[in-house]
Order: sequence, then structure tokens, then C-alpha cells
Amino acid sequence: MCDRCSEDTHDEIRPSRRSAMLFTASALGFAFGGVALAKEAKAPPKPQNVLSPDASLKRLMEGNARYVAGVARRHDFKHEREALAGGQNPFAAVLSCADSRIAPEYAFDSGRGDLFVCRVAGNFAGVETIASLEYAVAVLGAPLILVLGHDACGAVDATLKAIKDNKSPPGHIPSLVDAIAPAAKAAMQRGGEVLDQAIRQNVTDNVAKLKSAAPILNAAVDQGKLKVVGGIYRLTTGTVDLIAQS
Repeated sequence: MCDRCSEDTHDEIRPSRRSAMLFTASALGFAFGGVALAKEAKAPPKPQNVLSPDASLKRLMEGNARYVAGVARRHDFKHEREALAGGQNPFAAVLSCADSRIAPEYAFDSGRGDLFVCRVAGNFAGVETIASLEYAVAVLGAPLILVLGHDACGAVDATLKAIKDNKSPPGHIPSLVDAIAPAAKAAMQRGGEVLDQAIRQNVTDNVAKLKSAAPILNAAVDQGKLKVVGGIYRLTTGTVDLIAQS
């Protein structure tokens, strides 16, 4: 081997942050059964869902206002099936609690193919959830992520109780407690309405976690292609109060 070949072999190539994000997006496209670039060449199944982050948030909140007022639109699920069978381009992604009283599709008066929803008790961003949201952003082009907490969250309340009693709950529930514990402990130190504060802190913490999640979500935020915000769903009214807006 010549000296030059030997030197080239040992040269370290450092990909840029942008190229790393594009490579990861393409890899995600292959992993989920399609090529990201090929999907970009096709017309989106719902052209009305191609929005800026701010327009996406505005549309979400307009839908919530209709839901609260009891004037939700009639969604034609039948005639959109053919278009959605070939793909999806949701205008927003939502990380919501698994509580049966919280249904993002209803709360924001949305149709099929509009929202990419991840649900887990306590609405926290674990590894699998972050991966799912990376897919929504890098492959499907979602311009907005909303972390949605809610009043009287049982997962947050159980975490507070576990910390107070110094006793782990049964089964796999401790994994939820571990994820929510930082927010719960911060609220307990402040005092006052501890459950409400813990719910709010949990949303705020997970918004920050998603905004800084490398290499995909944080790059999209830096480039202005993605907005990550938080909200609290009010059980008595159905209103979503926005918090932790960037």
C-alpha cells in the first residue's frame, strides 16, 4: 500500500450535524418500509396538513376551541381512506397520557391522518417514544410536537405517593414512577398544590427533553422546522392551556 493510500485510510471523516440528520432520516425511511426521499417526491395525501410550526399550533388550538364549544366538524372518514392508504403527513405529533378521558383526536377536533399520537401513562418521553417522534418529524415531516398533560393525572399522583411513602408500587409501574420522579420531587420541594405543580413540571421537563433530543429533534428545532410545546388538558372544560412555549 502506498503512503498516500495509508494516510487516506486513517483520515478521520467528521460528518456535519445536518448531514447526520439527513442520513438518519433516510435510514428511518428504509427501516419503516420506505425511502424518505421517495416519499418527498410524492404529493402528500393531505396537502392541507403541510404547515409551518406556528400554523400547526394555531390549527390545533382552533380545533380545541371547537371541541370545547361543542361544535366539532363532521369528518368524512370514508372518502379519505384511499388517499391515506398510500401514506400519511400529520400536521402535528402529540405525546399524551394514556388516561381514557384524554383523546387528542377528539380534543383537537381532528381527522384521520392529522395527528401522530404517542400515549403513555404520565406523558413522558422514554426511548421508544422519542424514536417514534423522530420518525414523525424526520420521515413524515410533522412540524409540531405537543406534550399534553392533564388535571388529576393518576400516574403523577401515584409517583408522589410512592415517594412520600417510600414504597414501590407493584408490577412494572415503578418504571413510570422513575420517569416522573424528578418532576414530582421538584414540586414537593416547592409545596402548595403539589399534584398540579408536578403535572405542570412533568410537561415542562419533557418539552425540554424533546427539544434537546439529538441528533434529529434538536436539529429540526434549531433549523426552525419544528416547534415543541406543552399543554394541560382541563377535565372539566376540555380546554387545553398551553405552557412551555418556545
